[in-house]
Amino acid sequence: MRRRSKSWLLLGLVAQLCGWGPLALRAAGQTPAAQTPATRPAAVPAAAQSSSPLSVDSDPVPSPDGEAPPPAPTVVPTESGVITKEQGKFVLRADAYEVRLNASVIDSSGRAVDSLPETAFQVFEDGVPQTIRSFRHEDLPVSLGILIDSSGSMYDKRPAVDAASLDLVKLSNPEDEAFLVDFSSEAYIDQDFTNSIPKLQQGLSYIKSSGGTALYDAVIASADYLSKNAKRSKQVLLIVTDGEDNASSATLEQTIRRVQDLDGPAIYCIGLLFGEDVGHSEARHAREVLSELAEQTGGEAYFPKSLQDVDEIAHEVAQDIRTQYTIEYRSTKPPSQGGYRTVRVDAKEKGFRNLQVRTRTGYFPRLPGDGAAGTPTGGK
Repeated sequence: MRRRSKSWLLLGLVAQLCGWGPLALRAAGQTPAAQTPATRPAAVPAAAQSSSPLSVDSDPVPSPDGEAPPPAPTVVPTESGVITKEQGKFVLRADAYEVRLNASVIDSSGRAVDSLPETAFQVFEDGVPQTIRSFRHEDLPVSLGILIDSSGSMYDKRPAVDAASLDLVKLSNPEDEAFLVDFSSEAYIDQDFTNSIPKLQQGLSYIKSSGGTALYDAVIASADYLSKNAKRSKQVLLIVTDGEDNASSATLEQTIRRVQDLDGPAIYCIGLLFGEDVGHSEARHAREVLSELAEQTGGEAYFPKSLQDVDEIAHEVAQDIRTQYTIEYRSTKPPSQGGYRTVRVDAKEKGFRNLQVRTRTGYFPRLPGDGAAGTPTGGK
């Protein structure tokens, strides 16, 4: 078997969130030698990272020489941007925001519905109806990150998890790209973006089970890596874990906020919360965490009763990703207004009852120049 490369790949936890130091991830590397960890500034309180709209400073600093600050410009939103009145003149500024949603639909029996026309859908942002500008229902290629818990308790579960991970890629669009991350107390890249099954299989062989579970840190680093390096606009993270986070610097709220800041990936979770090594209260809390991550990002959380069910779930995830509807709309609120926007999609069609649409629950708009290159528009 080919020996692991000694090269290291460092992935940064973006300073926009908390100003934290980088998270070290390895690319098919050897176990790192002991090193002094970077000093982390105090984390921003979770309340400051919540999904509520950002407050606006109502007491601006006075201008030099005691002059009063100029009056704020008049702002009028339009379909193509905003019109501002500045020094007596009206100026049109491009400030529109395109939002992309990947949506799955199920009927009252829990079966996937993949035959709906555009007219069946209605999109709401902060309760306000939005006009759908683009509608697609096709198998779009995806950039996928596979995050596998490599804590000590996962040792006996690894063969089934590895097989299911490979099957997921085999069942995916041939034009998909996937990278592999294992996380315990730290997160490491074991295989960078590829669609090669042998390379992913080799990456899986590098994973050694030990240590704690820094789930939140791994999700943030992986979402950031997707934002900077993925070739596909549609992006997904799949998490496989058997317990709750016990080693991250980030919180659940900060993790969700970061993913939403990035217009980030849909997160699918497989929680292996069975067996004597998982306590009742721990399993309940881990289930709540994984469900929240999935719900807020438009993914799905699965909780198999045994390892024999994991491969079937991988099939379901692959099918769900490949049969989604892609809906795009231009927000009626310009991104310069800032703040978190809630999103809801309804579906109604003759012959169907109680249709439920699963998509991300909201987003934070990014101004041009913010975030990943090439994505001033909305969702992934």
